[in-house]
Amino acid sequence: MPAAPTIWTDARVAGTRFGPVRWYDVIDSTNRLLIDEATRGAAEGLVAVADSQTAGRGRLGRSWVAPPGASLLVSVLLRPHMRRERWHLATLAAGLAAVAAVAETGGIDAGLKWPNDVVVEDRKLAGLLAEATGDALVVGMGLNVQWNDFPPDIALTATACNLCSDRAIARGDRLAIWLRELDARLDAPDRVLAEATDRSATLGRRVRVELADGTFEGDAQALTAAGHLVVRRVDGRDQTVSAGDVVHLRRRD
Repeated sequence: MPAAPTIWTDARVAGTRFGPVRWYDVIDSTNRLLIDEATRGAAEGLVAVADSQTAGRGRLGRSWVAPPGASLLVSVLLRPHMRRERWHLATLAAGLAAVAAVAETGGIDAGLKWPNDVVVEDRKLAGLLAEATGDALVVGMGLNVQWNDFPPDIALTATACNLCSDRAIARGDRLAIWLRELDARLDAPDRVLAEATDRSATLGRRVRVELADGTFEGDAQALTAAGHLVVRRVDGRDQTVSAGDVVHLRRRD
């Protein structure tokens, strides 16, 4: 069991659905903790934050490793009031909240790389992971805040807030704004869809889509009402992608 957390509060989060916010020094995974809490019946709004994770996860079972204090590692427990097929919009809402938070705190111009990354000039600033259990959805985020030397395997593809802005902003400030901005979007799926289209770093790009049963290339065209990606394949057929890895091959015009 992890050591008892600090209960973190901030006036900017008052009046939102979020709280309590449990802040841990070290935990295996904030997503894992909230999934367990969800199965025990915890209410929507519970938040887990960690300075360090020993078993952080990304999509497709990939590990998420960050030095202690280098990233904002946070997960929220949601019980979405929308059809399950639109739950991906909650992930997009979390990404848009991150875009807004880094713009407000650091003047950073970021965008969304479908399906679950926040990028600055094609370098990954944050990753998101959504996991469902019953009627609950846990959305986790790792936002790179203060990194100077990335591991060799991500050195050419990652970035951090301190590399994009000269403003020194505490993780708690970004957390407060992220929660506030996320709360404002969760009950407005149409707003999320429009904003995600506007802030997309993927639409208009030539992409390679990597699925469990194969790979294809095409041009990213649009987002569906559920937040899925429509790609026009090289043979002219449109294919809707609900899950998979997307690699940007060419910048938009």
